[in-house]
Amino acid sequence: MSQQEIDGNVAARLRIVTALAPGAIAIAQPDGPPQESGQRSYALTTFEKLNDRSESIARGLIAWGVKPGMRIAMLVPFGASFIELVFALLKAGVVVVLVDPGMGRQHLVKCLSGANPDGFMGIPKAQAIRSVLRNKFPSAKWNITVGRRYFWGGKTLQQIHDLGQSSPDTPLPRIERVDPAAVIFTTGSTGPPKGVLYTHGTFHAQIDRIRERYDIHRGSRDLACFPLFGLFDAVMGVTTVIPDMDPTRPADVNPQRLIEAAEQWEVDQAFGSPALWHTVVRWCEENDVQRPFPTLKRVLSAGAPVPAATLKQLRGLIHEDADIVTPYGATEALPIASIESREVISQTGPASAKGKGTCVGTRFDDVQWRVIEINDGALPNIGETTELPQGKIGELMVTGPMVTRQYVVREDQNAMHKVVDGDQVWHRMGDVGYLDDRDRFWFCGRKAHRVTVGDRTLFTVPCEAIFNAHPSVYRSALVPRGQAPQQTPVILIEPYPDAELDGLESELIDLAARNPLTRRISEIIIRDTPLPTDIRHNSKIFREQLAREIAGT
Repeated sequence: MSQQEIDGNVAARLRIVTALAPGAIAIAQPDGPPQESGQRSYALTTFEKLNDRSESIARGLIAWGVKPGMRIAMLVPFGASFIELVFALLKAGVVVVLVDPGMGRQHLVKCLSGANPDGFMGIPKAQAIRSVLRNKFPSAKWNITVGRRYFWGGKTLQQIHDLGQSSPDTPLPRIERVDPAAVIFTTGSTGPPKGVLYTHGTFHAQIDRIRERYDIHRGSRDLACFPLFGLFDAVMGVTTVIPDMDPTRPADVNPQRLIEAAEQWEVDQAFGSPALWHTVVRWCEENDVQRPFPTLKRVLSAGAPVPAATLKQLRGLIHEDADIVTPYGATEALPIASIESREVISQTGPASAKGKGTCVGTRFDDVQWRVIEINDGALPNIGETTELPQGKIGELMVTGPMVTRQYVVREDQNAMHKVVDGDQVWHRMGDVGYLDDRDRFWFCGRKAHRVTVGDRTLFTVPCEAIFNAHPSVYRSALVPRGQAPQQTPVILIEPYPDAELDGLESELIDLAARNPLTRRISEIIIRDTPLPTDIRHNSKIFREQLAREIAGT
């Protein structure tokens, strides 16, 4: 049996895809401005080129002295080079440290310092900053510059590639599925970002479940509006079409650029955040654009629930038989569940609008889940949890092959989020909700965001749905004023840009008073700036920041 057949390295999947279709396009990236017709030129990377270059870089790293298990932080913008380099590092047995550049400099430096990388793979600007802050990265001795190297030492990517090509017999390490593959940081939407350890087995489980549930086949063409999905595309034999957009600000996308790319490449799949699809839907409505994505047969949207109204409008923009699916999960556990747009539009959406929570659908294969009594402390073993009956709101815990087992940065958080059950480890999602009689989970918000008013607990998603139903409200946020258990609930409103604001506050106060879920809410603040959201999806509202603002801190 060959190494390829027994290698647990998730990057070995790229070799298999390449063997089946070496000349197929793996990545298409714009390399010039659009013409008047909307057509533009693209730099193309075949699967063979992607596999061969990543292999040469991996051999170069090993020949240079990089050892399996070392941590290398990736500071390269998303694009063809990013995908190529992640596969190269994985093939070398390196643990790839991935941070979201949009999390802000303070968080970013703290995360990277906590990961204690052995080196950096970065563009010149990133290497210059790393060099200035080198005291924060004492172990970073193996630094590769993607571009021109200046005063900071290390090697250039070209030197590493050339070294690999001149050392074709350098063996790549044998990797098992249990071996570490990456450290990926959470967004930090409810506390400091945490570094999650992914094994190669975690990635294998994610790829297999996504491919099977969504029936993804080789030869599909994906408009990758969420960067990391491009890595999954490559090992599923799917062409990644990189759109002309800032991936750190999906809500600011120019829909015209997406439409042009989709038409030129006849894309049949797209992955984007709810904020992105909301922007696309409103732009098409304002410009009377009819079905601009006729070839698009599969849309994935993650990061936050997608409102039924947005899904209904989006269905009118894509192929009439298309599926729009919303996978549910977290950085620590993904994918966990999924729901399709038709079910949301016809069944669960109307219930959500009445304050029943947001249905995230049914479990993926091999996922187990339980709703347990809400507990703000540690639950070190399964015997200390109390499972709640169907329909009762509690916190969700999950286990399965795609569920990560530990944090390796902010290890103190393991006790708060991981529950040992023999050989299994359950992850406490930090989400609250309930299971229905069809074993579907209804998400009612984050545990940390609940508001306690005496003996009554208000949950964000059910309460906010009542306000979001008003035609002038784009989105809202329930936040507490004061300390539990005697908190005052406050609703902050982000209206639509063209909304009529005269009388809106009194209308919303009246709306709240007429619903038992919201009748305790009497303070409403209409903002003249957008609600602060996470950079990754532009969807998760930073309620802790809002609570500090209304407290005057």
